[in-house]
Amino acid sequence: MPINYDSEKKIFKLDSAASSYVFEIFDEGYLVHLYYGAYIPDNNVGMFRDKGMFVSESPCNFKIGEGSFSPDVTPLEFSGEGSGDFRNSCIAVRNADGNNVTDMRYVSHKIYPGKPSLKGMPALFVTDPSQADTLEVTVRDSVTGIEAVLYYTVFNDCGAMARGVKVINPTDKTVYLERIMSCCVDYDTHDYDLITLYGKWSKERSVERSPLAHLTQGISSKRGSSSHHHNPFAALVDREANEDYGSAYGFNLVYSGNFVFDAEVEPFGGVRTVMGINPEGFEWTLEPGGEFVAPEAVTVYSNEGIGGMSRVFHKLYSKHLIRSKWAHVKRPLLINNWEATGMDFTGDQLVTFAERAKELGIDMLVMDDGWFGNRDSDKTALGDWFVNENKLGGPLGDFVKRINDLGIKFGIWFEPEMVSRDSDLYRAHPDWCIHVPGREKSIARHQYVLDFSREDVRDYIYGLMRGIIAENNIAYVKWDCNRYLSEVGSAALPKERQKETFHRYVLGVYDVLGRLTSDFPDLLLEGCASGGGRYDPGMLYYEPQIWCSDNTDPIERLSIQFGTSLCYPASTMGAHVSDSRRAGYETKGNIALWGTFGYELDPNTFTPEEVEIVKNQVNEYHKYYALIHEGELYRLITPDKNHFRAAWMFVSEDKNSALVTSVVMRKQEENNFYLKLKGLDPEKYYVEDESGEVYSGALLMNAGLCLNKYGRMDGDSFKLYFRTL
Repeated sequence: MPINYDSEKKIFKLDSAASSYVFEIFDEGYLVHLYYGAYIPDNNVGMFRDKGMFVSESPCNFKIGEGSFSPDVTPLEFSGEGSGDFRNSCIAVRNADGNNVTDMRYVSHKIYPGKPSLKGMPALFVTDPSQADTLEVTVRDSVTGIEAVLYYTVFNDCGAMARGVKVINPTDKTVYLERIMSCCVDYDTHDYDLITLYGKWSKERSVERSPLAHLTQGISSKRGSSSHHHNPFAALVDREANEDYGSAYGFNLVYSGNFVFDAEVEPFGGVRTVMGINPEGFEWTLEPGGEFVAPEAVTVYSNEGIGGMSRVFHKLYSKHLIRSKWAHVKRPLLINNWEATGMDFTGDQLVTFAERAKELGIDMLVMDDGWFGNRDSDKTALGDWFVNENKLGGPLGDFVKRINDLGIKFGIWFEPEMVSRDSDLYRAHPDWCIHVPGREKSIARHQYVLDFSREDVRDYIYGLMRGIIAENNIAYVKWDCNRYLSEVGSAALPKERQKETFHRYVLGVYDVLGRLTSDFPDLLLEGCASGGGRYDPGMLYYEPQIWCSDNTDPIERLSIQFGTSLCYPASTMGAHVSDSRRAGYETKGNIALWGTFGYELDPNTFTPEEVEIVKNQVNEYHKYYALIHEGELYRLITPDKNHFRAAWMFVSEDKNSALVTSVVMRKQEENNFYLKLKGLDPEKYYVEDESGEVYSGALLMNAGLCLNKYGRMDGDSFKLYFRTL
């Protein structure tokens, strides 16, 4: 069993495929972290408890070693606020006395096969109890009686661990949860680099790497969503770690709202990492008998470098996060009209799109923004989810039938969480948007945010959506979200619970998405938030793919897609060929193929030559689909490390096939360029599909391929497909 408890030493040892995680029940019930890293067979790790760094000013517990124990210099597993540990705490509960001192100690534990779900929250799952084992540890504050259950789930097939916390109030007094972290890991050295994904609109998830220093470094969001600016992912890696070598610890929060990740280097050289809901602007009232479920955190360790860490995340999320039937079912190849028409379109015009799409082998037409209410610009009609029959030339059902009669599936765009100031819904219910009394409501993109913490608001919006989807043959929904939250308050909550609005809003979004996926299990959902502004595991639980970025320039997409791939699999990355002029259709297709693939343009503008290119791309989509969506990714040349070229490859799990792609970002001076492949079987021989040349896996990985005969001008690219003899 991957989780074991040594009752004599009081040590918990959690083993995954490549790692071990060890902590103990120390004196007086303190949970002390001992080890996290490469797999070790034994549990003789008590030496890591005592750092030998006791200082007199640190508060001590005199019940342990006559005052030789201080929480402030001990690697605690679940540190409380104000009880002798001055580093970032995991929990702070303001009690009936008005203080928030919180000191959680061990009470009990249990170990069992499988994994629990989280009520009202997305979380990793198993389809069979044999796929994972779970440890639950109950801790309690002896003064207030408040309890917390710490969850640790080890996945037997992925080498990863899920962490979670549930806070319980079994007392007869109301308390207030002010801070709750989903995971905490202490390291005995800070000799690591911190990797995060920063960005902005149209430039999401760029890779940032910097050495840890004697300060607190971290990322966060207080925008109401995980945001374009910082993704809820972080990694600690050895200073010398690269794609293939070194230790890498990855952290990802299964949450779509305000979050924080902090790495705090202590004066003695260690580092504490915490991840969870951003405590700024957060508080939760725990009435007698109440409980609060924190979002789940995922931790991954790999001793095969950053690439090894990424491949564990990819496998884990493909198998244990995405619940949709489309996780492992081939998805339709779609064309979206947005970049071609904006909101200025007619039903007849879109029918011509579908006609040409059918000729090209495309499976689905998606009608984007502008089909409802008085929606001719972004200033009006959000919330008025009623079909504009004048624009479509009749009822939506008749229009969808025209599309379906061509043999094309139909998809549609919604922005359910928003309301236009100029809309019938806002005029009827101005209190339904997020706001605080007496303050002017900030507006962004001419819209306000509906208060999804309110059940009546959710019921109304979902009722409109459900009617449209149920009454028409809709196969796909693009769920958009085009602004952040400000002046955050809810008219439905009393003043003492206003700080619950942020989290209740996220729970409300999950509620509607849960209803949608339950009522329409065959529906393909794609998430979007001004592009990739809410690209996180919480959304992937409901939506198997997310629009990676509104930036469809192929060269710019390279850094976006490379950064995204640090944590998220190719099957989740919404990527389309657009009308961008920076590269030709061949290169645009090669880059979009690393993702869900589709088109974002007017197909009626194609020249005969472009028609043939697109038809070939459609064939390649089908040929390489399983390899890209189910294979293992190896980043060969990352755009942030090489200013001339980027390259990547996918290798099938059985190592019998591989697809290599390289893109010239700008012309380089050197004449000779060799590309060393990765992930192949050195003992096998591979034939390159186009040339018929045969190479050993050892040659391709150790000597590499000479790329002199391939294009070297800006925007040139190529693909090479290898299969075993």
